[in-house]
Amino acid sequence: MTIQASDIEALIRESFPDAQIIVEGDDGQHFSAMVVDESFRGQNRVQQQRAVYAALKGKMDGPAGELHALALTTKAP
Repeated sequence: MTIQASDIEALIRESFPDAQIIVEGDDGQHFSAMVVDESFRGQNRVQQQRAVYAALKGKMDGPAGELHALALTTKAP
């Protein structure tokens, strides 16, 4: 089972509706994403990225996860 960049963006958008989100990748398993959101202000990078991974709702969990790799960049505007 593969996942598309648009699917990843939609999952992230549910938790961060006002964010600037760019998801790239076309092999169905390896992607990069940049998420810029005001809610990240005052959080360190680990806190920001944990919030985005939580938004993916288990899509990266274990070897059976639909999403194998995500290079993630997060920041406040």
